[in-house]
Amino acid sequence: MQSTPPLSFLDGLLDRLATSVKPPEWLVDEVQHRAVLLLNHVLMQEPEAQARLVRQQGRTVRVEWRHLSLQLVATPAGLLDRVLPGASARVPDLCLSVQENSPLALAQAALRGDKPPIKIEGDVQLAAEVGWLVDHVRWDLEEDLSRLIGDAPAHTLGQTARRAAAALREFIARRSPVTDGKFTGKSTE
Repeated sequence: MQSTPPLSFLDGLLDRLATSVKPPEWLVDEVQHRAVLLLNHVLMQEPEAQARLVRQQGRTVRVEWRHLSLQLVATPAGLLDRVLPGASARVPDLCLSVQENSPLALAQAALRGDKPPIKIEGDVQLAAEVGWLVDHVRWDLEEDLSRLIGDAPAHTLGQTARRAAAALREFIARRSPVTDGKFTGKSTE
């Protein structure tokens, strides 16, 4: 007997919400601003990443998913800044379009440690640098947390979060059948 995964109804609900409800511009602007601040915080902890971005200064990358997009430019400091809509009519040097439309499928892939399918158009060297950043730069959340609450509590929270994430990955792996890297939406349990 085939059954559907326990949270499969969320996929259709999230799809309908994402297509019918457009967030206000001020919210999109603020979320993008905060995302760039977080990216720069993480980049500042990795000198090699900054050095790679310095070599790409002035080059732009546009990231797209559904109707949302964010265009970034590498700064002379080896960080990132937003290219505001309308500020420059310049075509981006690299365009990365996330091909998976389902927010739930993206979340499931992230929990499994998979990268989403991405359509890449533009400069090959810049794409290689962005690929290196994605593969090698990680946010050391535990280190940042230790500055706020101390080493021991931060380490304990980090261990707890890693255990919870591993348990969630295991749960998803048991409940979500995967065929050729794609979620089938059907369970054989």
